[in-house]
Amino acid sequence: MKRKSNFFRGVAAAMVFAFASAETASACTGIMLRNADGSIVHGRTVEFGIPLEITYAVVPRNYNFTGLTPLGDGKKWTSKYGVLGAIVFGNLGVMDGMNEKGLAIGAFYFPTEAEYTPTTAENQSKSMSSIDFSTWILTQFADVNEVKAAIEGGEAFVAPALLPGWPQTVQPFHWIVYDKSGKSIVIEPVKGKLVVTDNPLGVLTNSPKFDWHMTNLRNYIALDPLGVPQVDVDGKALQAFGMGNGLMGLPGDFTPPSRFVRAAIFSATNFKAPNAKSGIFDGFHVLNNFDIPYGSVREKVDGKTHGDQTIFTTMRDPQNLRIYYKTYEDQTIRMVDLKRFDLDAKDVMKLPDPTTAQSVVDMTGQFIAKKTANAE
Repeated sequence: MKRKSNFFRGVAAAMVFAFASAETASACTGIMLRNADGSIVHGRTVEFGIPLEITYAVVPRNYNFTGLTPLGDGKKWTSKYGVLGAIVFGNLGVMDGMNEKGLAIGAFYFPTEAEYTPTTAENQSKSMSSIDFSTWILTQFADVNEVKAAIEGGEAFVAPALLPGWPQTVQPFHWIVYDKSGKSIVIEPVKGKLVVTDNPLGVLTNSPKFDWHMTNLRNYIALDPLGVPQVDVDGKALQAFGMGNGLMGLPGDFTPPSRFVRAAIFSATNFKAPNAKSGIFDGFHVLNNFDIPYGSVREKVDGKTHGDQTIFTTMRDPQNLRIYYKTYEDQTIRMVDLKRFDLDAKDVMKLPDPTTAQSVVDMTGQFIAKKTANAE
């Protein structure tokens, strides 16, 4: 029997334009690390100016989907591959996740730049919303080359559809895609067309366009992680005040260009971990550098002040098909293993809400126990 998620139901207004501004701030940062054994890991932070109800879901094989467009039902497809990924506001649209072949995708905010394809009677059967698009990629393809060929072949269009649960304006996204081999691409909706660009760094933030960020990196090619040595000036020895003078001049604010530069530098200079398991924890340490202290980045919308914060941080291991995550409320790292699910199940499996209260380990008892044991 044909199944539709309630994500694909609802009314969407017909609108298409280059988004002049984001309704709320969003400052996501994505990275990829290469490990000494040839494996890769990748991950990202999720920031937004309003709370996002994020949880994980497992989509089985042979599950039927129908894309959402401003004119009604759009592209129809059936999942070829099982998928584990994050969904938002309970809608079955995987915004960030990985499939059983190790292909992964992340949706990133793309304000002032995103321009989707207007839905027409001619392209409606190939059109879908921005969140459908990431779901379609994960459920249909095994590697980056397949994704690139399908998009360049005109198999899908991203429509300017409103998303249930989200602020009711068209949400602007672009996407990063990774496969198990370490290949990566960026997909951007520019002037109504999906533009695919190779991404050897595996790094992504937000606007401007990806090629602008790559050009901007040339401003920082002189950065060096090595500390500055002592120098002599007219016979007087001058040395640094202490450690940490390498990478002097690295931008430190939370704008997308600055975060892109830091993500590229930190990923490139990170000592290679021996394997994917160690690389996952290295990745979390890298992404910790992009945590936004709540209140340090603010925006006023309709007279109300919103603060950005790092709601969610995730790392993915495509070799072992595991996704790791932590939240703002709980910094404990949790893991979900896609291999342990029945991917021929009939229905989507939604995991419990991942947001829990941070636990604190009280070590006082161990000191007391040690003192008592020594006394005896």
